[in-house]
Amino acid sequence: MDTAAAPSAPPTFRDAAEADIPALVGLIESAYRGDASRVGWTTEADLLQGQRTDPDGVAAVVTSPDSRMLVVERDGVLVGCCQLEHRGEHAYFGMFAIRPELQGSGLGRVVLAEAERAAHESWAVREMHMTVISARDDLIAWYERRGYRRTGRMTPFPYGDERFGIPQRDDLQFELLVKDLG
Repeated sequence: MDTAAAPSAPPTFRDAAEADIPALVGLIESAYRGDASRVGWTTEADLLQGQRTDPDGVAAVVTSPDSRMLVVERDGVLVGCCQLEHRGEHAYFGMFAIRPELQGSGLGRVVLAEAERAAHESWAVREMHMTVISARDDLIAWYERRGYRRTGRMTPFPYGDERFGIPQRDDLQFELLVKDLG
């Protein structure tokens, strides 16, 4: 008898609806903050405490005419998401989350590739931009392996605005990463 687990169904993608907002907030929080995030490798728990996002932040993405929140499901279960925002010649990629227990399985690569395809197809953009906390060397290296390049352009972390978390260090900043989409 074969005891190997059956392969998971391929992920499906759709645009988020307002009804998805509570589940999306929970997914994003679980991927980045608190003890649940430590199951995966994308945790920011040692850098930031408090919230990563809130229902208003997710709703702003879901309802904006210039953005999309891609929902990623497998067998009808929410397993990932990402924000795409049209900004002229480029798209912005953010709020990327994969369920912590699925991180490292290759799902993130699939979601990122679909996000790039969708942005290019929807808006004919030439580049994808994102900002990453510059102290996240492992995460930046992951994006570099997928064709993103560091720009050296930094943006200060919004210290004092707890909507973005409570910093545990005084040297946090965001670096802009860019990828040509063709």
